[in-house]
This record gives sequence, structure tokens and C-alpha cells, in this order.
Amino acid sequence: MPIYRRILLKLSGEALAGGGQESIDPDVLEGLAGDVRDLVAEGVEVALVIGGGNIFRGAALAARGMDRVTGDHIGMLATVMNALAMQDRLAALGVPARAMSALSVGGVCEDYDRARALRHLAKGRVAIFAAGTGNPFFTTDSAASLRAIEIGADLLIKATKVDGVYSADPLRVPDATFYPRISYDRALREGLQVMDTTAIVLCRDHGLPLRVMNINEPGALLRLVRGAELGSLVASGD
Repeated sequence: MPIYRRILLKLSGEALAGGGQESIDPDVLEGLAGDVRDLVAEGVEVALVIGGGNIFRGAALAARGMDRVTGDHIGMLATVMNALAMQDRLAALGVPARAMSALSVGGVCEDYDRARALRHLAKGRVAIFAAGTGNPFFTTDSAASLRAIEIGADLLIKATKVDGVYSADPLRVPDATFYPRISYDRALREGLQVMDTTAIVLCRDHGLPLRVMNINEPGALLRLVRGAELGSLVASGD
């Protein structure tokens, strides 16, 4: 039995690429959609936010003079592409899903509306929130925290390629310290790369627990919603 009624899963766009040359690796997409299907079958209401870094990263172009607002809007549209890909793959697996965009792209997917999103979740549909917050200068991490709070999620899950929160990047610093639990304030104070500052502050101010975990571990999401202590928990306390 799941211990969470409703979760929001934050995936990076790079997760869909799977380290390959394609923007979206079909096998990776299939595997992630399968993980979501298993959560829905368990009775968990699932929302998703997917980044767009596998399709477009504005930092390099910004360094060459691209306007930041323009770059951020292109990045938002990249997240719409990823949301549509996930919606399609879930549908192929028999899981009803709705992509909802903070930018109006009505010919492609629904506009984001909180009340409609809550209805989708209540009916067992996966809600995929695209285009970030709809505003430049905000990351998809911040969008994930905001949407999780808006829909009353019990848990925000940040899916990464490492096992949780460390004192430094464990891929570069092999002896970095692993934190099974850490407070919002300590994560902010130590500048740990959990999520961006705005996202963590939103979680802290609204008491939303954040779980950082390795998405590449088979069956990990299902075990997590059943109560397994996986990854790192960022919550209140010391």
C-alpha cells in the first residue's frame, strides 16, 4: 500500500536522453513511463514536471548574446515537447495523461489551470505540467515546487542520476559525504545542489518534503511510495 496519496515527480530533460545522442531515447522514455504506470496502478495520483535541457540549453547562446527572455521562452517550449512525448508514451501503456502548458499552445495541449489539474488527478490521470511557470528567469525546479504546492502534493521527488544529496558532487568528489536527511536551511546555507534556491525556499515555507533519489535504480519509485527510505529527504529540522 502506498504511503503517499499524491506526488509530483521532477525529471530533468537530460534524463530522457539517457546519455545518448538523441534528444529523447525511446527506451528511456518507455522505462520512465513504465515507472509512472506502476505508481498509478498502486493508486498514487501522479504529476510530472520535465525539464527541457535535452532539447535546448540557453546558457551557451546567452553567452553569445541571445536575449535571456527569448532563451527562456525557447526552453519552455522544449519542455512542452518532452511533456507531449511522455503523454504519448503513457497513453500507449494504457495510462491516461494530460499535458498542461503554462504558455498558451492550445492547438497542442491544454493550458495550465489548477482546478482542471486537480480534476485530472482525482480521475486517475497523470498531469504533466509543461512550460515551467510561464515566466522567464524561473527554472523548472521552481516550477516543480510551485505546482506541487498548488496541487497539494504529499511529496516532491527530484529524480537525479545520483543516490541523493551529498556535500559535493559525488561524480567529481568520490569521498563526498552522503546526507540521508538534511534540513531546507542547511541545504541553503551550504549551497548544496539539491534544487535552486527559489525551489527550496518554496518547499520550506510550505512544509513540502523533498526526496532526492536516483531515477536509474529499477523499481525505486514504487518502493519509495510504499515507504522505503531511498535517497535523501530534505525537510524541516536540523
